[in-house]
Amino acid sequence: MIAGDADTVGWWLPTWTLWKREMVRFVRQRSRVIGAFGTPLVFWLIMGYGVGKSLRLPGAAESTHYLEYSFPGAIASILMFTAIFSTISIIDDRKEGFMQGVLAAPVPRTSIALGKVLGATTLAVGQAILFLFFGRAAGIHLHVVTFIASFAVMVIVAFSVTSLGFLIAWQMESTQGFHAVMNLFLMPMLILSGAFFPTSGAAKGMYYLMMLNPMTYGVTLLRAAVYSGGTVPTEGWGTALVVSVAFAAIMFWSLIRTVTRESTQAMH
Repeated sequence: MIAGDADTVGWWLPTWTLWKREMVRFVRQRSRVIGAFGTPLVFWLIMGYGVGKSLRLPGAAESTHYLEYSFPGAIASILMFTAIFSTISIIDDRKEGFMQGVLAAPVPRTSIALGKVLGATTLAVGQAILFLFFGRAAGIHLHVVTFIASFAVMVIVAFSVTSLGFLIAWQMESTQGFHAVMNLFLMPMLILSGAFFPTSGAAKGMYYLMMLNPMTYGVTLLRAAVYSGGTVPTEGWGTALVVSVAFAAIMFWSLIRTVTRESTQAMH
C-alpha cells in the first residue's frame, strides 16, 4: 500500500468507526425515537388541527391549512431534536473516558469530528425522511424532484445543527448544563425560524432577530424543497441555500478547531 492510500485509510477508518458506533448506539437505544420523532409529530398535529385555517399566511392561498404551512417546521424540529439527543452522547463519552482515548489516538481530529457529526446527521435525516411521508396528511404530494431536493436540504440543515450541538456539548461538563443551554439557546433558534409563524407578520424587533437566525434560512430552504409548485410561497431559497451551506461550514470548522485545541492541550 502506498503512503497516499495509507493516509486515506487512516483518515476514513476513524470516521467510519465513529459513524458505525452511533448507528449501533441508536439501535440499542431506540426509545430515543419517541423524543426525537414522536414529540414533533404530536406537536405538529395538535398545532395544525388547532390553528387550522385561522392563520392568514402572506402570499399563500386562502385555502392553505396550517398543517401545510408548518410541515417544514416539523421536519426542522425532528432534525434539531435528533441532533440534541445525539450530541448528549458526547458528554457521556467524555465522562466514561472514551473520548479521551479517541483523542489520544494518532488519527486526524477532522475524522473524529466528522464521524460523530455524520452519525448524528444520518439518524436525523433518516427520521426526517420517514416523517416526509406524513405530508399527505397536509395535502402535500411527493414526487421524485421534491424528495431529492428535500433530502439534500435535510442533510445540510442536519449537518449544521448537529455540528452546533456537538460544539456546545463538547464544552459542557454535565447533561443538566447542556439541557439548560438547549432551552435557552437552541429552542429559541427553532421558534424564531419561521417554522411556526411567518417572518413577515412578526414585530419589527422580532423580525430582525429572525433574519439574524441561521435556522430561519434552513427552514426557508426546507419549505422551498417541500412546496416547490405548491400553494405556499417559496421565494428567497437562493439566499437561504448560501447562508445554510455557509453556516454548516462555519459550525463544522469551529468544531474542528475546538477538538484540535483540546487534544493539543491534553498532550501538553
